[in-house]
Amino acid sequence: MFKKILVANRGEIARRIFRACRELGVRSVAIYSEVDRSAPWARSADESYQLAGVTARETYLNQEAILAIARQAGADAIHPGYGFLSENAGFAEACAANAIHFIGPTPAAMRALGSKAGARALAQQANVPVIPGVDGAGQSDAELQGAAGQIGFPVLIKASAGGGGKGMRVVWSPEQFAGELHTARNESLSSFDSDHVLVEKYFNEIRHVEVQVLGDQHGHIVHLFERECSVQRRHQKIIEESPSPAVTPELRQQICQAALSLARAVGYVSAGTLEFVVTPEEDFYFLEMNTRLQVEHPVTELVAGVDLAAWQIRLAAGEPLTFTQDDLTQHGHALECRIYAEDPAHNFLPSIGEITFYRPPAGPGVRVDDGIESGTQVSPYYDPMLAKVITWGDDRPEAIRKMVRALQDTVVLGVTTNIPYLVDILQHPEFVAGRISTRFLADHLEPWRPAADTSNSTWLALAAFEALHGGAKRAAAAGDGDVHPAQPDPWNEATGWRNVRF
Repeated sequence: MFKKILVANRGEIARRIFRACRELGVRSVAIYSEVDRSAPWARSADESYQLAGVTARETYLNQEAILAIARQAGADAIHPGYGFLSENAGFAEACAANAIHFIGPTPAAMRALGSKAGARALAQQANVPVIPGVDGAGQSDAELQGAAGQIGFPVLIKASAGGGGKGMRVVWSPEQFAGELHTARNESLSSFDSDHVLVEKYFNEIRHVEVQVLGDQHGHIVHLFERECSVQRRHQKIIEESPSPAVTPELRQQICQAALSLARAVGYVSAGTLEFVVTPEEDFYFLEMNTRLQVEHPVTELVAGVDLAAWQIRLAAGEPLTFTQDDLTQHGHALECRIYAEDPAHNFLPSIGEITFYRPPAGPGVRVDDGIESGTQVSPYYDPMLAKVITWGDDRPEAIRKMVRALQDTVVLGVTTNIPYLVDILQHPEFVAGRISTRFLADHLEPWRPAADTSNSTWLALAAFEALHGGAKRAAAAGDGDVHPAQPDPWNEATGWRNVRF
């Protein structure tokens, strides 16, 4: 086992990996930008080091700076989390050149599967069904337009590299194709330094289903069943669950075996996720493979009873899997909701500033993965996700009820969040019935407006208390001797007010 792991990431995923390190008896190292210097997750590690700068490129994407800190700290492994450098084969090779283990698959596997075009070709070789389409490498715009006509509109143009909906455009008619292709190429070039795109058939009514796999260095590989990720906005997942409410035992067997076939074809080692689309007729097609830990991995952990973060570390250290496919079952139902600092009522405008008060939910069957606390600054430099709330129940209705309660118990003041939007999704009759697709939000919650809030007084009181009491504590900690007259503690004020009705 490794002695010390540097986590080249931030936020809730960094805190999640620090926790796994503690449970494995491994020391951990945090890195943080100037913006994140007071972030609570950075204090969760055994050691922490600051990166100069504030932007992602200056900090969490700065390979040389990260490797320099790893050498300084004496880390013998680096965990990249997700995003940033997690699927960067060049960074994995740079780690090896510095005698540091990269916790993830081999650079060769990342290169083979990191390109959507390359992964598509491998899937075809492994007899895994792929969406009808063409690889745009080396093809002119005119050639791709002709191919799109043969495929039949609507079609989807998508960047071969990267993810998160960047470089992705749905084209409904031949007249739109040239403009959308130009936009997709430019966005892909800007985001991933490549204008390589694919053109595929676009299915108007599909589900997004993915399969989690684990592979060790001894030739063993297993799947941990499927997750449903169909509730998406602009190709970005919002709510995930396991098992899928639409996957039958027969389809589960077929899609999981297809995932194993492709993973075995490249000798995959580590945690990985294979993504598929499923049609109403239960036909399924391979989309891509993510060679990293997924944001939504907690729902699989709760249903399958396997610590994916810990196993990813153990597999990188060369340990064999201690269970077989026959040992794995799905138990109960789990949901995950992503809490973002954004305003759904105003085109999901990002919300930045200080979180003046934060109270996460709790209770049986409720898990929270977060990287914030009262006083955390939400900056414009990084992803606006604040936390993930995960619930588990004996069945899907119970998991949904727990999630609604948990979200309603969550308090985030100072910035606007998507919590009311998430609650409305969960309580929508079509979601409750499990009738969801990637068009769910567009069909049922667009445009969206929050319901009238009749309970503001409670949260305004909490905000006032935090502004006075919490502000005074922070100012006192900073050494301001004139804090108490200017920032009185309301509980110690003798002005005649009461905190009871009578």
